[in-house]
Amino acid sequence: MNDEELRLDKWLWCARLFKTRTLASDACKSGKVKINDISMKPSHTIKTDEVIEVHLGQLHKTVQVKSIPKNRVSPKLVPEVYTDLTPAEEYERIEFMRAYKSEYRDKGSGRPTKKDRRMMDKLKNAEQ
Repeated sequence: MNDEELRLDKWLWCARLFKTRTLASDACKSGKVKINDISMKPSHTIKTDEVIEVHLGQLHKTVQVKSIPKNRVSPKLVPEVYTDLTPAEEYERIEFMRAYKSEYRDKGSGRPTKKDRRMMDKLKNAEQ
């Protein structure tokens, strides 16, 4: 393996997409990491300019490899490792789900209306 090649699970960990290499490896094994719509094994050799789709919980993140780091990079250097190609709508969807995830209601606002309940049920079903 030369300087411009690295295992996929190790690159995902180095690029700070996963907290541990084990989590990155498990995500690859369960089909949550794809390159060209093909699920990849953790041992796949990653190269620059490849586009990777990663499912991080509810977020479907798409990144393009810019460089192959030798070690895990600091959070400040993450933009040098990959380009985030995830559409802004995806981040907005996740933010919307976080904002309405809990059934918090202002004190004194009374019971939820039928419309409010339908909205809460819709959000709960969207998470599954």
